[in-house]
Amino acid sequence: MNKRRGTKKSAKPPRRRTTRRTAPALLPSIESLQRNILFRNVEPSVLRRCRKFFTPRHVDGDDLIFDEYSKGRDLFLIASGRVRIKKYTKFGVESLLAVLHPGDFFGELSLIDGLPRSARAEAVDDCELLLLSAENYRGLVQNHRQVALNLLSNIALRLRSMDQNFVMELGRNILASRTRMDRLNMLIEASKIVNSALELGAVLALILDVATRSIAADRGTVYLLEPQSEELWSLIAQGEGMVEIRLPMGKGLAGYVARTGETVNITDAYRDPRFNPDIDHKSGYTTQTVLCMPMRNREGKVIGVFQLLNKRTGHFGPEDESFIDALSIHAAIAVENARLAQEMVLNERLSAVGRMAATILHDIKNPMATMRLYAGLIKQKSDSPEASRMADEMMHQVDRLSAMVQEILEFSRGTSTTALSNTSLPGTLEQVLPFLETDLASKKIALQRSYGYDGVALLDAGKFARVLTNLVGNAADAMPEGGTVTVRTAFQNDRITVEVADTGPGIPQEMLRRLFEPFFTYGKKHGTGLGLSIVKKIVEDHHGTIEVSSTPGKGSTFRIVLPHPASGKP
Repeated sequence: MNKRRGTKKSAKPPRRRTTRRTAPALLPSIESLQRNILFRNVEPSVLRRCRKFFTPRHVDGDDLIFDEYSKGRDLFLIASGRVRIKKYTKFGVESLLAVLHPGDFFGELSLIDGLPRSARAEAVDDCELLLLSAENYRGLVQNHRQVALNLLSNIALRLRSMDQNFVMELGRNILASRTRMDRLNMLIEASKIVNSALELGAVLALILDVATRSIAADRGTVYLLEPQSEELWSLIAQGEGMVEIRLPMGKGLAGYVARTGETVNITDAYRDPRFNPDIDHKSGYTTQTVLCMPMRNREGKVIGVFQLLNKRTGHFGPEDESFIDALSIHAAIAVENARLAQEMVLNERLSAVGRMAATILHDIKNPMATMRLYAGLIKQKSDSPEASRMADEMMHQVDRLSAMVQEILEFSRGTSTTALSNTSLPGTLEQVLPFLETDLASKKIALQRSYGYDGVALLDAGKFARVLTNLVGNAADAMPEGGTVTVRTAFQNDRITVEVADTGPGIPQEMLRRLFEPFFTYGKKHGTGLGLSIVKKIVEDHHGTIEVSSTPGKGSTFRIVLPHPASGKP
């Protein structure tokens, strides 16, 4: 008897009635009995006498022949068709014990020990069976030694086969358990590794390294989702540093997974319309297999995407998906911890800057007031235009220093004292630009004005002057060899724009999005790294927005967009 074992998880099906067509007048042929292993080497004369004990039965394919735990009344010989013998465990797991073919028999155990059926028998396809009652079966075995020997021989063969299958199944289960244990240990180690760093860039690198090594991927990328901009971003190694890359939601496989939350496992990337081959074309790399899965946090929300490429041994399988899915929550926790740590560090640094600013403001308040008072007296008592101009410059610089310290203090505390009123925009600009122009000229930098709008704007003149001073100062720092700074204004679609453009070397694209982050500096060795953060806060307090564009080698432009007072739009 040929046997094979297999398991699948399923609920035990309900009992089914057996389809039967019985022909009592038609006895089985001697040849059909001789072909059955129960009657191997049995004399034809015995078979002729036994024919009358058998009852033919037809069973349709997939019909139940007998169920587990039912009472055993007959022995079944298979004349044609196939029969499967299977069993259900108490956990609902179905085990296929054997598939029997013509010439085999089944159902003998219940007739031997008198116990209920130990398994379930079903027709694989249409079957012709010969039924021998329990009473006739016992008489046949008792009176014919060869039949008894055939029965014992077949039972022994089945036991040996079952023993072999049991050992093989046990070995497979042990191997599967070891594999699962190895995966579990790997996951535990992975969770330790990805939580061993608090700097976000380092965390992303660790997550990617663990993911690629664990499922034998050649390379990959771990993206994080920014819901506000609906973009995916990541850091990739380039030369000796890290470069930021961004991907719109919905674009490419990673964008598709971020939008849908689905897992994408493909064996031929170039045949999938969602795959974007642009990066391959630029890098010379050839992507073949791809596993792209969402990174979910404890609430099940997608916060990022794993994109793993080119499994070294074939294709990514279900076990790879299962591991990345299990790794996902640990990776999400590590990312959230890194973000919290960055926020805590930022808050602590802001708090320290605030304490320092408060101390400075307290210590220099009286000296600065004295300096400003004396500068005013010098201007009043001097008849010299040059002395008067120098006194104005002294008062302006004292006011500038005081305002700068006060703004740092307010920014660190998260407070705002903006007082908006309808103010002439050119007038506000001209209150500060002449002083800046003098400083720019000493650095061989020309200041140009282009006022396309000469009306009023809703401004805090002092705060907005600080914005302009900061932007022009940054432009000057970007042009140590000299150049041109242009201040432009315009009005369109109920919006006022103020631009500060320079002719410097420009800003790399990967740096543009970080310019307004606190403590981020680019292109200069001095400064607190808070200037543009304060500028952004002041502009937002004016109900406006600020953005930057830059072309390498041609300079940068900072563009402020403000609502017109008459528009009624915030």
